Amino acid sequence: MKKNAFDYVWTDKKRSLFGLPLTFTRYYLTESKFITRTGFLNIDEDEIDLYKITDKKVKYPFFQRLFNCGTIIIYSRDADTPSKEVHCVKNVRKVSELIDKYLTIMRDKYGIRGRDMMGFHSAHDHYDDYDDMHDDGDY
Repeated sequence: MKKNAFDYVWTDKKRSLFGLPLTFTRYYLTESKFITRTGFLNIDEDEIDLYKITDKKVKYPFFQRLFNCGTIIIYSRDADTPSKEVHCVKNVRKVSELIDKYLTIMRDKYGIRGRDMMGFHSAHDHYDDYDDMHDDGDY
């Protein structure tokens, strides 16, 4: 796989002590996905399609704020990642605005609005309840 298989709009590392990028977590934003890559020897990669994002929240903890960092919490209707914390990234306001920009573009492309995602529940599959019902044969 080529190193630049995606055209990244933004990329940064998770910051640790004193706002230095000393961790093995890297975040990527493309025009259509948000990707989190963690690990050194064993690498895990998680992707969220931008149009599946339902909400986001920005936190500015005191210690992170001292180094111009912050945390973004992304809520999505992605089955395996309903929420994602983007820990301690530089210029968190600009990153949040970039996510908003490409989120709007992808929602327009797919014709999706926030009202289209209401009522999504992934925590419980109701079809399992149907299988648990016993047939008494009294029809």
